[in-house]
Amino acid sequence: MPNGTKIFSYQLENDKGIIIRIINYGGIITHILTTDRKGMQADIVLGFDNLKDYLAPHPYFGAIIGRFANRIGNASFTLDGIKYQLAVNNGSNHLHGGNKGFDKVVWLAVKNITTEFVGLKLAYDSPDGDESYPGNLLVEVEYILNNQNELVINYSAQTDKKTHVNLTNHSYFNLNGIEKSIHDHILQIDSDFITDTDETQIPNGNLSAVKNTAFDFTEPKPIGKDIDKIAPGYDHNFVINGNVGHLRKCATVEDPDSGRTLEVLTTQPGVQLYTTNHDPAVTGKASKVYTKHLAFCLETQHYPDSPNKQNFPTTVLNPGETYTETTIYRFGIINQD
Repeated sequence: MPNGTKIFSYQLENDKGIIIRIINYGGIITHILTTDRKGMQADIVLGFDNLKDYLAPHPYFGAIIGRFANRIGNASFTLDGIKYQLAVNNGSNHLHGGNKGFDKVVWLAVKNITTEFVGLKLAYDSPDGDESYPGNLLVEVEYILNNQNELVINYSAQTDKKTHVNLTNHSYFNLNGIEKSIHDHILQIDSDFITDTDETQIPNGNLSAVKNTAFDFTEPKPIGKDIDKIAPGYDHNFVINGNVGHLRKCATVEDPDSGRTLEVLTTQPGVQLYTTNHDPAVTGKASKVYTKHLAFCLETQHYPDSPNKQNFPTTVLNPGETYTETTIYRFGIINQD
């Protein structure tokens, strides 16, 4: 780091040959290497080859997002009669925790290795007033790679003052090894509704049914089938079916070319589908140019602008409570166990 702080890269590898690399700057997942149906290994996430590029502005590649993932309208919320004005960093709104969110801090890392899994626990103590959020917030994020080819992400947080918390991981996936766009990836999302938004992508409090719209992924379909109807691409929160707080499958993705699959399970109420709509392109690992629609994100989360929407599942964390959420990314190959 410019101030001399050393950043470490940790490698998790299971008995099946899956390799995941994580740095303690931003808790960033820099690499996920899996095999295709022919046994060929490839990296399936976007990122950079060096720390310098991660320190420069980028679209949150692989990072832990907090204190609040996604957007907060007008960059403010009121809690117990006190208005908190946050950083305005996305039009008139607040995005992904502000100017220096959890994606831009150095986390304390502790390795955890057992006969069943390899893991890395990250901790960060966010002080009261950090990015204008109330409360001293102690956050822990644990990455676990097991021999069932699952990357388990456990989130927990505690506060000494009433506050809002909404954590996620912002990995960008391309199951064909980042060789071509994700238009042919087959996606299914277990969701019948999305949260309606205004022109600045802030929810208006209503839900819209996905049936017979471009947002209908209730049956598997190519991501690219209707993407042109949603210019510049998908960047929407899907309401996950089932009981909030219970671990359940929310999405499945298949790449017909490589045979790689990805299943996403979570305790969270929502998942943001983002299809890498940025322009201009970004140059990433091995000097590869990351063009529009080259990857997808499935960011498990509470709904955007929840602090200002009383009818949404609450993101309030009180002293004495523990915020806990789990998301699992399960890797596989079509027609193989």
